[in-house]
Amino acid sequence: MRRLIVKRMLQTIPMLIAISIVSFLLIKLAPGDPVQAYITPEMGPTDIERIRENLGLNDPIHIQYIRWLKNVLKGDLGYSLVNHRPVLIQIKERLPATIGLMSTSLIFSMIVGIIVGLLSAANQNKLFDRIVTLISYLGISIPSFWFAMMLIFLLSLKLKLLPSIGMRTIGVHSTWDLIKHAIMPTLVLSIQNIAVIARYIRSSTISQLKEDYVIVQLAAGASRNEILYKYVLKNAILPVITILGMSLPSLVSGAFITESIFGWPGMGQLGVTAIFSYDYPLIMAITMFSSLILILGNLLSDVLYSVVDPRIKELN
Repeated sequence: MRRLIVKRMLQTIPMLIAISIVSFLLIKLAPGDPVQAYITPEMGPTDIERIRENLGLNDPIHIQYIRWLKNVLKGDLGYSLVNHRPVLIQIKERLPATIGLMSTSLIFSMIVGIIVGLLSAANQNKLFDRIVTLISYLGISIPSFWFAMMLIFLLSLKLKLLPSIGMRTIGVHSTWDLIKHAIMPTLVLSIQNIAVIARYIRSSTISQLKEDYVIVQLAAGASRNEILYKYVLKNAILPVITILGMSLPSLVSGAFITESIFGWPGMGQLGVTAIFSYDYPLIMAITMFSSLILILGNLLSDVLYSVVDPRIKELN
């Protein structure tokens, strides 16, 4: 197990370097000028050129990248071009909100997806199974921003059950207030993963129910539900661990959309703001943090799979 973790961590280093190079090039070649954040009506061309020189924007791209990389290795992610605050401090302020939302969505997706998938398999080809199948296809297909808008329209504007924006009500610090604000973002971020997990669990469970050990247990007098929850679930749940690693990219990208729509003060909302304001240091930092979350998430998925499945553990 230790060798597996060390091996994956060593693979992380070249991956992060490659991601940083590609991201840096794309950001620098994208349209837009970060100097716009500094320009005032009184400035002339000479002043603008001086700002560009001070920011190092006139240097070749490879020189700019090497300078950025050296600063990152020292723990310096630079300063925002818009509000001139340290990038690292801004990420530290926003990261907990994003991690909390993503973790809640992931746990909620697993619980609901596994339960619904098992019930669907236990009632194969019945009405409940057909309804779950239809809803699963819709959950995979519908755009998250459309689903978010529908939730806001129904639960916030029409029924006035939940707040539509922010993480807390101003002046209110109760846990229930935080939960109410988190319900809709969590649903939007979870809907696709719930659908995928439910489909995988249903398919895997139906496949397991046809195995010889299930037939033997039925012949021995065990009930179908006992077999389902005591024996089949353990084998059927293995694909979910793989799905966890696969779902992280959609969670991270979904956080950008979800946080922007609901005004959730996380790293995703900060990233969207940085993109529209051409705040290059902030964009690079958020890109690297997001990549690190994805890599560590996939590492965790590999470790969990090795723990659950002894064959993978022996192979590693």
